[in-house]
Amino acid sequence: MRAFVHELVSGRVVFGAGALTEVPDEVARLGGRRVLVIHGEHEKRLVDRLTEELGDRVAARIGEVTQHVPVEQARAAVARADEAEADLLLTIGGGSAVGLAKAVARERGLPILAVPTTYAGSEMTPVWGLTEAGRKTTGRDPRVLPRTVVYDPELTVSLPPDLTAASGMNALAHCVEALYAPDLSPVLALVAVEAMLALADALPRCVAEPADLTARGEALYGAWLAGMCAGNATMGLHHKLAHVLGGTYGLPHAPTHAVLLPYTMAYNRVAVPEVIQRIGDMLGADDAVGAVWQLARSIGAPASLRAVGLRESAIDEVASTVARTDVVNPRQVTYEGVRELLAAAYAGQPPA
Repeated sequence: MRAFVHELVSGRVVFGAGALTEVPDEVARLGGRRVLVIHGEHEKRLVDRLTEELGDRVAARIGEVTQHVPVEQARAAVARADEAEADLLLTIGGGSAVGLAKAVARERGLPILAVPTTYAGSEMTPVWGLTEAGRKTTGRDPRVLPRTVVYDPELTVSLPPDLTAASGMNALAHCVEALYAPDLSPVLALVAVEAMLALADALPRCVAEPADLTARGEALYGAWLAGMCAGNATMGLHHKLAHVLGGTYGLPHAPTHAVLLPYTMAYNRVAVPEVIQRIGDMLGADDAVGAVWQLARSIGAPASLRAVGLRESAIDEVASTVARTDVVNPRQVTYEGVRELLAAAYAGQPPA
């Protein structure tokens, strides 16, 4: 057996249908007396109800979040936390809401209680990201890892099919990159496999029957485990491309992940054929890359970078930017290779 180092980074998890009702108790458990609530626009009615239950423990609210966390918005959120004398951050929504809370936690060391409404997985990672002047910077900091995460599948029932598909493929990407990460441990490999199986089984059912609470629960379970993968393994070329395309070119986060995944798998297949074969075996397919590409098509995930807003003229610049960065990846990252990957993903052709 190969040598490895295992250290699992994770917070407290409360999981189950109706778990939202546990939030006030979890706020009390974390000692929250002056709570800053951060949420997206789509969660407003949900947060209205929850803040009534929390009463005077809510010191302030931020109801506007933006993908990739612009640094100006992060500074404003820090100032709002200071004004409110907040002692706890309660975030309700997708990765953008969690990301803004992380920006505050990184500056002020405040604990985060996260209630996800998508399959993004950011709530399970110590990874933060900020965008300034068209450049997204990311890093790891234990202060930004949420102390408690409350997963309630009922909150994902209203997630539209297109967002379900894109967000679910985003979660699947965490598992794939973990399986060929240099710091993968045997335990994390088991987590990645379990997550992939859950997501691959549940996502088609969630798209076909959005109100299927059993399928929603299985998908959210897979997303939780996928987030653990992203939080505990070094992500590679796939995530670097997503960060550049999102931070510099404004492409939507989850749809970009959904488009890229089969192409980054194809790029790395020559370097880790045994991992790609293992993924195929899990999916019951001889060709893992084709199976992931077909899964994305079957659930209605976007099919090309052109469809999510990339200009064809930007391909060369993106390839050059990524090739100049220090990316931990099983296959060497070159300008030519990345350009070929991006051209295929832009056209939406089946990955070779």
